[in-house]
Amino acid sequence: MLKKLLLAIAAVVATMGIAFAQVDVNKADQAALDSVKGIGPAKSKAILDERAKGEFKDWADFEQRVKGVGEKNALKLSEAGLQINGKSRDGAAVKVAEAKK
Repeated sequence: MLKKLLLAIAAVVATMGIAFAQVDVNKADQAALDSVKGIGPAKSKAILDERAKGEFKDWADFEQRVKGVGEKNALKLSEAGLQINGKSRDGAAVKVAEAKK
């Protein structure tokens, strides 16, 4: 039973990369940021304005510096494919796996 559950979670996580294009917030241009579900022109501009002051170190730094992005919103953005330094936000994959049950 546990093996089946772990296999199902691994399958969901493995297919996430296929289902969503990964966009790194420290490398993306405005068009790439706009392609992430939940980010529109105003939010992508705010992200780029903050990034001009220095790259985002991690998700906590991103949440603190970008107005309107908190923990809940950051999870949704991460699930939609946004990454910081090649990393999804902790808890994002778990939320997707739980929703698929």
